[in-house]
Amino acid sequence: MRIIFAGTPEFAAAALSRLLDAGHTVPLVLTQPDRPAGRGMRVIESPVKKIAMAAGIEVFQPQSLKRDPAAPARLRAVAHDVMVVAAYGLILPQAVLDSAPRGCLNIHASLLPRWRGAAPIQRAIEAGDRQIGICIMRMDAGLDTGPVLARRTLPIDAADTARGLTDALARLGADLLVDTLRELDSLSAQAQPAEGVTYAAKIEKAEAPLDFRVPAAILARKVRAFDPFPGASASIGGQVIKVWSAEPGLHSRMPQGEVLAAGSDGVAVTAGDGTSLLLTELQRAGGKRLPVREFLKGFPLVPGNRFEVQT
Repeated sequence: MRIIFAGTPEFAAAALSRLLDAGHTVPLVLTQPDRPAGRGMRVIESPVKKIAMAAGIEVFQPQSLKRDPAAPARLRAVAHDVMVVAAYGLILPQAVLDSAPRGCLNIHASLLPRWRGAAPIQRAIEAGDRQIGICIMRMDAGLDTGPVLARRTLPIDAADTARGLTDALARLGADLLVDTLRELDSLSAQAQPAEGVTYAAKIEKAEAPLDFRVPAAILARKVRAFDPFPGASASIGGQVIKVWSAEPGLHSRMPQGEVLAAGSDGVAVTAGDGTSLLLTELQRAGGKRLPVREFLKGFPLVPGNRFEVQT
């Protein structure tokens, strides 16, 4: 098929690469504008743009499709059968949805209608879901409300982080997309049920601090869900520490946020409901992510130290 592709991060780049490998023609790619990032604030091209440029594909980077009246006409001027959208990050107005002769397909990383919205992988881990998956749906004007053409599930293991699960779902979504396009004429789209709808709100930096009044199992899920962004954090002695790996530990009746033990196996901190959280990979401001054994060499912690309880 001839496909207009819209996407931005690595998750979407996996799908674009798979489409090209499968022999589809992509005459136009939409991706978000280049933006400054990192400590040096260098202007960075999106992963999708890099693949498109390497393949000699025309790239279109509007600031907004809703506020660009010429965008629908530009898409209609490109001969194509289908538009595919994966983690694009911009709202598609109805005129854009109507521009593809055979419709717009979206790769969504959840088992719809659970976790519609911007951060389905992170919210699924944070909520303690046992499984997640990929849905290929026909897009409509709603927020991830379109009928589903195909779906595949993936278990969420106790050690899965958002980083690792995103990579696995990107590969699964890319393969399912190619299978769906191959069988598009024979597939029947199924309307999403009205029951079981949840929304995955965008992850905000303000959510990063760990509240040690919360049970350790919930805190451990938050640590996994917030890797790589924004990274869970904890404050001690006025310094903010990133917590990249943690697991529920032994029970304790000590005050919440108190260090129970600190050694090569981890830093045990009291949490809510008499639980404790074992911190095993940490990072101080301006430093690197380190196993706790290495971290403690430059940032010693001892029993009785107190992490600040967020209010």
